[in-house]
Amino acid sequence: MFAARLQAAAAPAGIWHRAEKRVVDEAAVQAVSDELRALKEKLKKEGKSSKEVNDTPEVAALVAKLKALKAGGASEAPAEKEEKPKKEKKEKAKPEAVAPVEKAKQQVKGGGLVNKKAENVPDWYAEVIGKGELIEKYPVKGCFILRPWAYKLWEQVQGWLDKRIKEIGVENCYFPMFIPKCYMEKESDHLDDFAPELAMVTKFGNEDIDEPVAIRPTSETAMYAAYSDWVQSHRDLPIKLNQWCSVVRWEVKQTTPFLRTREFLWQEGHTAFAEKAPAEAEVLAILELYARVYEELLAVPVVRGTKTKAETFPGADYTTTVEAFIPATGRAIQGATSHHLGQNFSKMFEIQFQDPKDESGKGIEHAYQNSWGLTQRVIGVMVMVHGDDKGLVLPPNVAGIQVVIVPVGIKATSTEEEKTTLKRVSEEYEKMLQDAGVRAFLDGDNVNSPGWKFNQWEMKGVPLRIELGPNDIAKGQFMMARRHVLDPKEKLVGRHDSVVEDVKRTLDEIHQALYGKALKERDERLASVDEWKDFSPNLNAGKLVLIPFCGEKECEEKIKEKSKEEAQEVEVAGGLKMGAKSLCIPHEEKYKKDCPTKCICPDCPCNNVKQRTLFGRSY
Repeated sequence: MFAARLQAAAAPAGIWHRAEKRVVDEAAVQAVSDELRALKEKLKKEGKSSKEVNDTPEVAALVAKLKALKAGGASEAPAEKEEKPKKEKKEKAKPEAVAPVEKAKQQVKGGGLVNKKAENVPDWYAEVIGKGELIEKYPVKGCFILRPWAYKLWEQVQGWLDKRIKEIGVENCYFPMFIPKCYMEKESDHLDDFAPELAMVTKFGNEDIDEPVAIRPTSETAMYAAYSDWVQSHRDLPIKLNQWCSVVRWEVKQTTPFLRTREFLWQEGHTAFAEKAPAEAEVLAILELYARVYEELLAVPVVRGTKTKAETFPGADYTTTVEAFIPATGRAIQGATSHHLGQNFSKMFEIQFQDPKDESGKGIEHAYQNSWGLTQRVIGVMVMVHGDDKGLVLPPNVAGIQVVIVPVGIKATSTEEEKTTLKRVSEEYEKMLQDAGVRAFLDGDNVNSPGWKFNQWEMKGVPLRIELGPNDIAKGQFMMARRHVLDPKEKLVGRHDSVVEDVKRTLDEIHQALYGKALKERDERLASVDEWKDFSPNLNAGKLVLIPFCGEKECEEKIKEKSKEEAQEVEVAGGLKMGAKSLCIPHEEKYKKDCPTKCICPDCPCNNVKQRTLFGRSY
């Protein structure tokens, strides 16, 4: 673009008129076209749709300018009558139309976002996932494009979890995305829960389908019809299947990329056992794997627990969950769930076998089943917890690129030998790290400056940046900048002789620092509350509350309504004055201490509470 502008500036004045008529200044047209294209790309990266981009005043001004230049040969007026000086003056004034964009650049000089996380989380989140190249908008409401940078994150989660579920005997499969309505209707509670979000296919072309089919919201009903054919004996069990797929739930609420969308990626495991004990053991084993995804990959602490009656998955005996916390909004978010379905679905779908314990040979037993799932929501949770005002902050264990190598220190006076040596050593670092299992990338192009690269990779959240220059090579060292450390001067020195060890140790330290910070922020916002008078003040301060609770649906609804009512006239952290809901009954002993026996809900007669339940505002 710069070359085109330079060419336009150097064009001879005579290009504007020939034989007493104006002609098109091709160089100027090219320059403005390049500027317009660059501006549009920039706005799209900020998350704007094509329509929003075209409606932007800066874009409209450049479009008008481009049209004027392209119409340069339309006038037949003599050259001497053309007010060339005025036109040139007007053309020079035109670039002022893009002043707001330039001003926005100045606001984030040195890298970063316009919206501040502490001031406006929704706008900050939209900007960071756009500029961080995770998401692109899509014309269907509630659906979003996952760009390669986002899919790399999902692949890390997928690869880690897939390996570990296979270690416990789970196999992958794939079932059709279309589910007959008759399957859904076999479990009425299940259908009723999903009905408001159920997307149905009723036509092909202009013809009505004899029996409408649902687009998969979850696959219990689709898979269990097949299980009933496969299971004839207790020897056919256990069945342990999982599928990586997408599901559709036609959300009517406001959608948010990754957190709540109409179509999303997930895995869903569906298992069947001859006996209850191994089925229940698997529920907790899977829950622990989910907790490890958050804590070991995403550096996000979670609370492991069991859902209350009101929040139990439809058709399940009980639901276990991992719950994460978003400090910036003071809200919890369900991370993943593992359900014990008991024999509810197996009785509906006749997944049965001859009871081997019945000597008569006539006894029939039904399988004990589980279902469990984790979604692309993990990416949104990670962004919300770790991201800052400079962009994404990716934990090393989930980052598609863990280390970016940026050559620096090349000047106009640098010798060819220095340039060649820097290139060679940089490539050696990349290969050594990759051979050691580190996801490293050498940004060795000569188009952009090191400063531009720093900002770009910081926006995309790469955990560690290696800066390597001729002076560093001479000293046998390199510099490391950690993404989560905001002070640009706070860098670490690595040694050439121990590059792999230094980088791996630093990546581990980054993970621990991110996890420690998130854990501290969450624990500071956990409050044990024994009486109702303390419930809303803590909730409105952006905290999660551990309370004595009887577990009944009626009481939970009262708590939700009363906490919403008490929030209306006070200032609320995060600004959202919604009621509190139960998150889980925590499994860990540290959350059960000193629990009163009286339920906290006003007017509840229960005086037999055994342990605390975690409540809070939730996504």
